[in-house]
Amino acid sequence: QVLLVESGGGLVQAGGSLRLSCASSGDTFCISTIGWFRQPPTKERELVATITTGGSTYYTDSVKGRFTISRDNVENTVNLQMNSLKPEDTAVYTCNAHTLCWNREDDYWGQGTQVTVSS
Repeated sequence: QVLLVESGGGLVQAGGSLRLSCASSGDTFCISTIGWFRQPPTKERELVATITTGGSTYYTDSVKGRFTISRDNVENTVNLQMNSLKPEDTAVYTCNAHTLCWNREDDYWGQGTQVTVSS
């Protein structure tokens, strides 16, 4: 079992910055990939960024060059630094951890945090 707790959402003007954090606890040694999804109003959930245990990262095209994901394997936290925010970044952002332990794969989700970017 892995517990994920997000923090750092809020309201910001376009062009501003926010930093999201995801603190993990429990069987964190099982986490292989951890990242962020978001769901804008009336739209499907989409993958934003991920980072593996080894530090390999993935970003969806719309956030490349603006968002940076980082991982602290000692503190068991993952941060998403979001710069140059746009109104279309408005969404509920949710942390996801993909685990692999004892030949079993699972996905765990945080409760989500609202990010609102005003124009």
